[in-house]
Amino acid sequence: MKEPVLEEMEGGGGEKNASVFSGFGQTDVFDPSAPPPFKIAEIRAAIPKHCWIKSSWRSLSYVLRDLLVIFALAAAAIYFNAGIFWPFYWVAQGTMFWAIFVLGHDWRISHRTHHQNHGNVENDESWVPLTEKLYKSLDYSTKMLRFTVPFPLLAYPFYLWTRGPGKEGSHFNPNSKLFAPNDRNDVITSTVCWSIMVALLISLSFAIGPIQMLKLYCVPHLIFVMWLDFVTYLHHHGYEQKLPWYRGKEWSYLRGGLTTVDRDYGWINNIHHDIGTHVIHHLFPQIPHYHLVEATEAAKPVLGKYYREPKKSGPIPFHLIQNLARSIKEDHYVSDSGEIVYYQTDSEFYKSSKYKSN
Repeated sequence: MKEPVLEEMEGGGGEKNASVFSGFGQTDVFDPSAPPPFKIAEIRAAIPKHCWIKSSWRSLSYVLRDLLVIFALAAAAIYFNAGIFWPFYWVAQGTMFWAIFVLGHDWRISHRTHHQNHGNVENDESWVPLTEKLYKSLDYSTKMLRFTVPFPLLAYPFYLWTRGPGKEGSHFNPNSKLFAPNDRNDVITSTVCWSIMVALLISLSFAIGPIQMLKLYCVPHLIFVMWLDFVTYLHHHGYEQKLPWYRGKEWSYLRGGLTTVDRDYGWINNIHHDIGTHVIHHLFPQIPHYHLVEATEAAKPVLGKYYREPKKSGPIPFHLIQNLARSIKEDHYVSDSGEIVYYQTDSEFYKSSKYKSN
């Protein structure tokens, strides 16, 4: 029996814009950049009405659950204080820091900008593609940090301070280009709260010792940062088929949202509140997380091939590490022009990396 063959269909500038699966006497062509044959209202109508209902008590119960686990882990770490226990604590506590962040979304304003402009090369806010001109203007060290694992997994604190290449502003500056004038008081409040937290951590370091503070808080916080960068990157990059990014009139809220990728994190799905059901979360962020799985299942018949079923994970999502590594190696920049663009690879970058390492 003839096996299916995957061929690449080339678009303008040699960029991939569709996959052709041929075999068994049939040809099935799907272009992910084609305007969808459905409207967002049709997706909304397919989702059960109860999925839209929010319960403050139920929502707060998840916050309480996460806080209880965080304090229980810290208490256990202090009680046992054994070398063999600490690595387990760091991973578990860092994962819980990430879980409660998912509920709080501490970067509310800039993350709202990301949701409103998902898939837009010019206006998106999170892991935005570099244009070819901007990419080529970066020095070697900056490219190395952005496109060499594990450095991209440590990007979040730097993003808060300075955003990404080609963008100006800081999350701590109320006058930043990130924010509208009516956001000013909220940003000032946020920065004051952040400063109080830093002062509290410094005070605790004097009380319990810097080494204990490093073990109890700083290392888990580093794990949290890695989780955040890992998840936010993979929900918009790293799918097996190249996915489009848009500019100008080709972009719409629906088309941008359909470039989002769902991921399966195994038993961690429940811990970090089903954030892997990311397509429906992006299209309808008002749906509470505890209804996202059901809402996604209901929307699949409408989405059709525009929904990409995530690869099933084992208990721990080790398979996603390969997706991350491949994407960072291949997805370097997009064309400076064109309203539908795809990531391209700088094949010379890693050759020069090897040369400089010798």
